[in-house]
Amino acid sequence: MSQTTSPQSYLLQQLMVDWKRLNYALFSSAMQPPILELGESSSRLGFWNKTHRVLCISQHLITTQNWGVVTEVLKHEMAHQYVDEVLQVHHETAHGPAFVRLCERLAIDPKASGLPKSTEASKRSQKMEKVRRLLALANSPNKHEAQAATRAAKDIMLRYNLNLGANTPRYEFRQLGTPRQRRPVYHKVLASIITDHFFVDGIWVTAVDQEKQRRGRVLEVHGTAENLEVACWVWAFLLSTSDRLWANHKRETNSSSNRPRARFIAGVMLGFKEKLEQEQSLAEERGLIWVGDADLTNYMTKRHPRRRAQKTRLVAACDAFQSGLTQGRKMQIHQPIGQTPTPLLSTKS
Repeated sequence: MSQTTSPQSYLLQQLMVDWKRLNYALFSSAMQPPILELGESSSRLGFWNKTHRVLCISQHLITTQNWGVVTEVLKHEMAHQYVDEVLQVHHETAHGPAFVRLCERLAIDPKASGLPKSTEASKRSQKMEKVRRLLALANSPNKHEAQAATRAAKDIMLRYNLNLGANTPRYEFRQLGTPRQRRPVYHKVLASIITDHFFVDGIWVTAVDQEKQRRGRVLEVHGTAENLEVACWVWAFLLSTSDRLWANHKRETNSSSNRPRARFIAGVMLGFKEKLEQEQSLAEERGLIWVGDADLTNYMTKRHPRRRAQKTRLVAACDAFQSGLTQGRKMQIHQPIGQTPTPLLSTKS
């Protein structure tokens, strides 16, 4: 990006990049680029003007919300453009049946006002409240009590998700972290922990850091509000705790170098992943078997119909990696969810 590019010009450029990407991914490249504008209203998130072919996104929205929310509003307005220019439906209201059907098919929020689901607070269910209390009990200095509380919390989550089939769950999404051009291997291992063990689905998506004016990738996770709350907590907990473990490792080894940090944290993540896999096997022995959520997979496919699988490269073994692996195998999650992430450090086996 040129140093002379104004913030407004940069944002318009990035909106057009995402418009073209979404036009291909969701709308089969059926539309022609509109005129993009930044609106001054703080109450109107965006609009589509079919007479002048103007698609407007609120500048206040862009400067106060993360790029995932901006993208959802952009999708909403693109759906209006599609109904007008491709479906040629002009006899219905703006949010009429054709628009609602299109939004349903593409998992786009059809609401005429208000922020997308990713920013709305949700009430924690009674079961998730019990999970919170059990994780709080895991602060107990009694090792066996702490492990029993953690295992009980995970069992409740598993039973909760096994029983979701009786209802039609409402899915939402969150984006974790800030956009980065290059992701360390441990972020990818952490993503697999979140999606393999905490009942959410995930995909790496492009996003914009508006303040730093750079484009990168973030992990977007999908699931019920309760599962997303837990997944967001686990993400923050593991990153924070890994940093503390690394600081301890440096002190114990009298090291001043941060060069092995990424490999150490990758070891922590892989060690913790191994522990979760062992606990999952024990749950299956008790008859609690999770076979996935077909409705969630369908929701994910609607949002990202052209997603591709990504490979995670291997980490070269070294002393720091082996030390991290050992620490990860001992780690426990033991701070209540729903609080500001200031997790306590636990490396007890």
